[in-house]
Amino acid sequence: MAETRENPMAATVLEVCEIQPSPDTVAELILPLTHFDINWLYFHPVQRLLFFDFPCSKTHFIETLGPKLKQSLLQTLNHFLPLAGNIVHPVDSGRPFTRFSVGDSVTLTIAECNKDFKHLTGNHPRVSDEFYACVPNLPTAKHSPEAVVFPVLAVQVTLFPEHGLCLGFTNHHAIGDASTIVRFIKAWASVTKFGDNAKLIDEKSLPFYDRTAVADPDGLDSIYWNLMRISRPVESPPIKFPLNKSRATFVLKKDDVQMLKNFVLAQQPEMPHVTAFTVTCALVWVCLVKTETEIVPEEEPEYFCFAADCRGRLDSPLPTAYFGNCLAFVKAEATNGRLRGRDGFLVAVQCLGDAVRKSVYNPNGILDGAEKWPVEFGKLIGKRLFGVAGSPRFDLYDADYGWGRPIKYESASIDGDTSMSLCKSRNFDGGLEIGLSRPKKKLDAFAFIFTEALRKL
Repeated sequence: MAETRENPMAATVLEVCEIQPSPDTVAELILPLTHFDINWLYFHPVQRLLFFDFPCSKTHFIETLGPKLKQSLLQTLNHFLPLAGNIVHPVDSGRPFTRFSVGDSVTLTIAECNKDFKHLTGNHPRVSDEFYACVPNLPTAKHSPEAVVFPVLAVQVTLFPEHGLCLGFTNHHAIGDASTIVRFIKAWASVTKFGDNAKLIDEKSLPFYDRTAVADPDGLDSIYWNLMRISRPVESPPIKFPLNKSRATFVLKKDDVQMLKNFVLAQQPEMPHVTAFTVTCALVWVCLVKTETEIVPEEEPEYFCFAADCRGRLDSPLPTAYFGNCLAFVKAEATNGRLRGRDGFLVAVQCLGDAVRKSVYNPNGILDGAEKWPVEFGKLIGKRLFGVAGSPRFDLYDADYGWGRPIKYESASIDGDTSMSLCKSRNFDGGLEIGLSRPKKKLDAFAFIFTEALRKL
């Protein structure tokens, strides 16, 4: 899963260091990959950026802030050992697993960037390439006759002198989902701000590693691995610049969300699962379909897919602090003609609500039909597919490293697929932020259609 790329807009690297957990933690920690993890073995890396409005001189950054971040990262990794380890993919028929051994580390890059901080942290359209000055690379996988070993996390701290900072995180998805990675990011923030890990222990927010707690009565581990093992372990292809995309953030205030809900319920009072998530995704889905200029047959299927955290929805529920992936796949489907029609928004809300009802609230359990997920979703590759990265449930705007709350969150990963990012609004209580990365003309068209749709409602 490592990336290699040549970015013409890269930052100036000041230092690259390896942060090793303390050797007196454990000598080795091995965790098998469950079916929840195996699904993500060949997924592209996940990239998150947190910008902080914290004017800081280069001298203070190098002499004080950098050393403090190194020390707090080490302390945090002592509790999140798998993030300093690797995913080991045996070349023979053995199943992959995660392994931390003493001496393993996380690569921390410390860099300086002279780009316009205010410009990068705005909501307006910005060239997507610009953000990769702050995105760290996962180290290259190591190959041997026995196995391919994939590093799972890389971190970068980028200084914008006298303006602010950016923390960049790149992780292999098979090591953990958003719940796991956001928990780590917030733990590092807490240790940095308060100087030790006492708050983590007091709040019982340390990761839960017991893989035996993941019940597998239907043999999904074996089913998924038998499907995945036919592929050879591969690294993600290089990112090629220019991306020819722009990214922008669209904000829905609490009143906007309520207006969308009221509109739906006024038209169809019995419609199930009319939530902030379903109405927001429905609005974006329909606006994106209407943005397309190519001629698409009315009967052409349109798919909207997302993942649902199922830690608390399993027959044997897992703790919220469970480390790893624990996601169910959810798929909504409609036709292009119905989404483009006069009632396209209502159609989209209905389809998304039905998908949630049939999966998340399935009376037979959230994993009903899970044995078919890899094949079912594999068939969608190349189709008209859209999805969501992130969730309002995981609020990264709460990650305070002692510099105040982040001024902006960006999901760089959405440059590589057809997903939108979704998170809580920083500035509007009850609001949501939608991130999109699209070719400039399509992004501008979406912005117009999106604004008009809200105005007409």
